[in-house]
Amino acid sequence: MSTVKLDLYGLKFFYVFVLKRCWQDIPLVKSPRVKRLPDVLTIEEVCYLVAQTRVLSYRVFFLVTYCLGLRLGETLALEVGDIDTHKMQVHIRNAKGGKVRFARLTPFSLSVLRRFWRVHQHPRLLFPNRKKTMAEVRLVTTPLDRGGVQKAIREVVTDCGFKKRFLCTAYATAMPHTY
Repeated sequence: MSTVKLDLYGLKFFYVFVLKRCWQDIPLVKSPRVKRLPDVLTIEEVCYLVAQTRVLSYRVFFLVTYCLGLRLGETLALEVGDIDTHKMQVHIRNAKGGKVRFARLTPFSLSVLRRFWRVHQHPRLLFPNRKKTMAEVRLVTTPLDRGGVQKAIREVVTDCGFKKRFLCTAYATAMPHTY
């Protein structure tokens, strides 16, 4: 609640209950809400962020999220069957607003996903939960934990020393494919 509203309600209370006077409602003009756009990381900063991520599953997660321009929840929900290598696109289900959309898959992203899948070989999930050992990862039924991914990105951002306020899952336009 804004300071102006709080002050107004305080005055109204004072007039009505303390002074026992009639209060005339004053129409308030609402100030427009200011929406601050997040800062955009440079390509070099994204490369540094990914390179500084020590855990393989998070490293691949951040890279794929950025390269495909996905939101965190969209990347978590990716399944093996969502990757169409012939059309070089990824089927995004339940995107923002419950919509279905497609994201362009680059050869680099595809090769990273293939190498990562060979590590865990989960039959359905691209980013299976890390609660089991690698030998048991195929038995996992849930993707990576949303809170764990958020904690990991915060730690990596702190380690990188970034002072920008940014969304790590947006603005994927010209990701260089040289790692």
